[in-house]
Amino acid sequence: MSTSENAKIQIESGQTQTTYAAMTDSGDQQIFTAGSVWSGKSGFTPSIRPNGIVTGRTLLTAQTTNDAVNIAAFTAYSKGTLQTVSATATTITRAATATKAQVHSVTMASDGSIAVVEGTISATQAFSETRAAAGGPPLIPVNDVELGQIRVTTGTAAAITAAEIYQVIGTHTERYDYPGWNENNIGEGIYAEDSAKTNSYIEFDDSLPLSHVGPVAKAVFAQYYTPILTDLSKSVDFVPAENSHSVSSTQVYGTTVGGRSTSLGQGSFTALLNDGVTDTLVSQKDQIITVKFFPDRNKTPFILTQGKLGLARTFPVDNQNQAVVTVSSDSVSAEFAS
Repeated sequence: MSTSENAKIQIESGQTQTTYAAMTDSGDQQIFTAGSVWSGKSGFTPSIRPNGIVTGRTLLTAQTTNDAVNIAAFTAYSKGTLQTVSATATTITRAATATKAQVHSVTMASDGSIAVVEGTISATQAFSETRAAAGGPPLIPVNDVELGQIRVTTGTAAAITAAEIYQVIGTHTERYDYPGWNENNIGEGIYAEDSAKTNSYIEFDDSLPLSHVGPVAKAVFAQYYTPILTDLSKSVDFVPAENSHSVSSTQVYGTTVGGRSTSLGQGSFTALLNDGVTDTLVSQKDQIITVKFFPDRNKTPFILTQGKLGLARTFPVDNQNQAVVTVSSDSVSAEFAS
């Protein structure tokens, strides 16, 4: 008979910071990973900063000076740092040959300076939407942020028109918040359908375009805190946060129609306390913390649960002070082999 007589529970009692660093693209330009577990405690939650514009829209506008555009003031993330850029202007250098299509990408470099990256000149006046192709937009440096594109078909100096400026978000312009993403602080463990989701990760709503030199997607930076875990020496009856399923039925003429519903239950365990006031566990009440459970403290498999810690304490006259602990999670617990 298998029991958890030799089990162990650990709770988050502190955090170790990892400052902004590039996340790893899993290969699909949609799931990005960093570390293994992120704290969810208030003040220590992960900060995700994809390279891109933060404030300011339709930044490029035409002006009367030949080959020049105005750039409105904006802020943007690059390498996890927020750059504040004042209103300015920049110019393009047209192709020496006449009647040839060329795309110029206006970017912000990682230090906040403005640059213009020239695309390959087309053999005709036809543009391409393929990066690095003749007549197409260029691949821009890895940590540059694309503000917009200027598309011209003549080598003769002239004022750039509004029709030659392209600023569609996600195609010609990079914003940090497009596409949106979801975060998972603990991952999905050994039963993840995608191995990139085993540990902590973010998943964008859509794949990021391969618009940077490599070709690679725009870089995504994360700052996060890894939980420091402390043993609870006297604890019993751990229950992970898991889904439960129920069936309902509706009687209709001649038959019955069934329906299913799923609900997420709370994680829980019981802990014996000292004075029930100064215990480490008590200090974490009403906080979102990480709980790690080992069915056997001498083996590597474990379960992670992260959620808001609730306590129901009792102070009996003839028995040990104790608390029934609940862990209210946004997602199911995750199992890990090691």
